[in-house]
Amino acid sequence: MPLTVLSDSEINAILYSLNREDVLSLQHNLADALHEYSTGTQETTGCCHSNQPQRIAIPASNNQTTLFMPASTSTSRGIKIATLTQTSGPPRNDSLPSIKSTTSQSSTTKSSTSTDSPTTPTTLASQISNTSIGASTKPDPSIASSQSTSPIGSLTLLTAAGTPYAFLAASTITGFRTALAATMIFNRRTNVHTICVFGAGLQALWHIRLALLLRGPEIHHVHIINRNFERARKLMQEIYTSPQWEHLRKSNHKLGFSIVSNEYGEYNRLLKEHVRKADAIFCCTPSTSPLFPAEYLTSTEGRKKGRYISAIGSYKHHMIELHPDILRQAVAPEHKHHHHKHAEKGGVIVVDSLEACMKEAGEVQQAGLAPEQMVEIGELLMVKKASMLEIEKGGEGEVGLKRWLQAGNVIFKCVGLGLMDICVGEDLVMLARERGFGTSVEGF
Repeated sequence: MPLTVLSDSEINAILYSLNREDVLSLQHNLADALHEYSTGTQETTGCCHSNQPQRIAIPASNNQTTLFMPASTSTSRGIKIATLTQTSGPPRNDSLPSIKSTTSQSSTTKSSTSTDSPTTPTTLASQISNTSIGASTKPDPSIASSQSTSPIGSLTLLTAAGTPYAFLAASTITGFRTALAATMIFNRRTNVHTICVFGAGLQALWHIRLALLLRGPEIHHVHIINRNFERARKLMQEIYTSPQWEHLRKSNHKLGFSIVSNEYGEYNRLLKEHVRKADAIFCCTPSTSPLFPAEYLTSTEGRKKGRYISAIGSYKHHMIELHPDILRQAVAPEHKHHHHKHAEKGGVIVVDSLEACMKEAGEVQQAGLAPEQMVEIGELLMVKKASMLEIEKGGEGEVGLKRWLQAGNVIFKCVGLGLMDICVGEDLVMLARERGFGTSVEGF
């Protein structure tokens, strides 16, 4: 069997060529694997929990951690080795002048560097050009190449008999497979008008791209919130100038983007406004402190609206994106009599792996959640079983479960499984061979 080698640029080329039907197919395969992980046995599937060893983390210098993630499906064995760097952003300074960049397909970008100076409308392309040419400012450590928080590593795939058949770069795969899992529930949501994305790296990029591929015509606002404006600007520059995003830009003339950075003043006001208005919140940062105050969502006003929240950036016990009070409220028993209208909640946090999240997820540990307060997404995908559990808790069964998933407050916590890499890697190798990507090494 030949060995297929795929570089990161080749993987990018494959992933950027995917259409909505391709994404749904990949998502279906991943959902099946996660379902088998949660419900299967060694006698029925290679994806079962028993065949997925816990990953090994080896700390290194410069805030780096190398993860070894072995995994198995019914057709493949494999291991992803990835090194991640945790960086600390610049100190927040709310005394700085405010800047908000808001764009739309047809209109303008508004940028203000001072509260006293007039706002001059310019096109996004003009602003990107003007701010990128002749720039002499030193890049923030979080965006310098040596300090990137994107994973560096490889994914090795073997047949069930142990024959190596693929060797893939792991950087882009990691961002893509996580976004693929995070958008499963997102794609079921009734309202996706406004999206709030924390972060501006690969994870944020793929969450935005998959959201637009799956529900693009319904999305009107995408707010990118990042500690460093320059990195967010680069992400928006790619979205608005790259030919790979052209069909997504042109498919929805109402689609607009904004950037909010904590380097500037007005940050707290804009942060609260965007979080409160969001239909979906994607948290994609290796943060060690909550990205926004719990009160934004736990107060009476914050609880009126149903939201889907995905937290995928933290993967160690000391890392946290969501305030523990948000998780505690999500699992707290619902009071039958209250004076205010609240969005429905399911009483559980959705996770990729119960065992992994109990061991590694900072939000879960700091909120003091018990195993029975979480449900694996693989279990949730089997609606009948999940609805039976919901009935046992006094709920409405399948009707109530669907209503919660579609319009209630749903939190998905994901620390990442090697199984996800193997499953997506298998599909990428198949697509590469079909579409002529990669290098084939005969007789390996």
